[in-house]
Amino acid sequence: MLMLGLLVLARGSATVSASAGSTSDTPYVHAGRGGLGTTAHIPPIDLSTTYPIPDLEAASKSMASLGSGGHPIGNSIYQRMHNPNVDRFEQAIAALELLPEAVAFSSGMAAITAILLAARSADGSKRHVIGIRPLYGGTDSLLTSGLLDVEVTWATPETVGEHVRADTVLVVCESPVNPTCVLVDIAAVCKQAGSVPVLVDSTFSTPVLCQPARCGAAMVIHSCTKAIGGHGDVLGGVVACDEQWAKKIRRVRALTGSNLHPFAAYQLHRGLQTLPIRIRAQQAAAAELARRLSEHPAVESVSYATEAGSNLVGPGKQMAGGGTVLAFTMTGGYDAARRVMCEVKLVTPAVSLGTTDTLIQHPAGVTHRSLNDEAKTAGGIGPGMLRLSVGLEDVEELWADLERAMRMR
Repeated sequence: MLMLGLLVLARGSATVSASAGSTSDTPYVHAGRGGLGTTAHIPPIDLSTTYPIPDLEAASKSMASLGSGGHPIGNSIYQRMHNPNVDRFEQAIAALELLPEAVAFSSGMAAITAILLAARSADGSKRHVIGIRPLYGGTDSLLTSGLLDVEVTWATPETVGEHVRADTVLVVCESPVNPTCVLVDIAAVCKQAGSVPVLVDSTFSTPVLCQPARCGAAMVIHSCTKAIGGHGDVLGGVVACDEQWAKKIRRVRALTGSNLHPFAAYQLHRGLQTLPIRIRAQQAAAAELARRLSEHPAVESVSYATEAGSNLVGPGKQMAGGGTVLAFTMTGGYDAARRVMCEVKLVTPAVSLGTTDTLIQHPAGVTHRSLNDEAKTAGGIGPGMLRLSVGLEDVEELWADLERAMRMR
């Protein structure tokens, strides 16, 4: 359930309040939708790539603000610098994550790239990042690729403090982790990190189930392609943070051209309206499937957030529920996992997650294939593991499909 403090839903416009511990879904419907007046019921889509400049001096001031990572002063100038639909979506995410600002991108990977570039000192003398595995495979690959010239030290949630150095600029973690669904104690990681900002990938939980800022996280990132979009038809990423970080990250976005398209922003903003309803329904099905899989003789083990970190799940705790994604390992290893992927009919064998239909994929062979064997072993990613993102289908029909696939030889 949603736990929110006071939410400012639109910059300089109406507000909707929800006290801490509230179960209200109202902010998801109204966040970022203030100031429309009487001319429109929903935010119109603004596809303009450029905006007229009737006043050169005013436009120059706006450009100076935008170029340094600030907000426009009256004139958006150019779509790469600012767009009203993107701005409204950012306002909504910031409010829902209990942070002052948010910056949206063309994908989750574009967002993490911008954060890493913004975190480095200008002269490159401070570029040390601590990562906690497992992470999303794309994030892991980016950190280890050398493309961004960051130095990475891999730690466990318990050993972050041992690796903090004078040149450490960021701690990167994910909870629940991808793909094993194990929970990371965010508050404990933040305590160990001290003054070093902690970035939490909260894609699996969404703000419906977890608001990492409550635990001390400086930044929260989402691949909006997943549950926030929710229908498998839009790419996007967003990071919620404070004003100082937002300014640095927006500057990177403007320089690299990784901005979110206005229509994608419109779709993602619309997706927020049904997010709590979708998450609750999908979570109920995921919990039931996790229970049944744990009792099935063909399944070696099941990893679901309520099982993997029960002390962090529940009312008033880090995560309000177990989520919509689970992982399970087949007793027959790779061959058994491959057969299940080949034999399911209702469930779709595909990467991604958070969509209205149920998806199954093989992390070791697809999303986390680029990790070396040591990293896979350390992250608990074995050859028999499958990750299941539960959709909105009838749970009995999903179970019948999985059970039949597990029986096939």
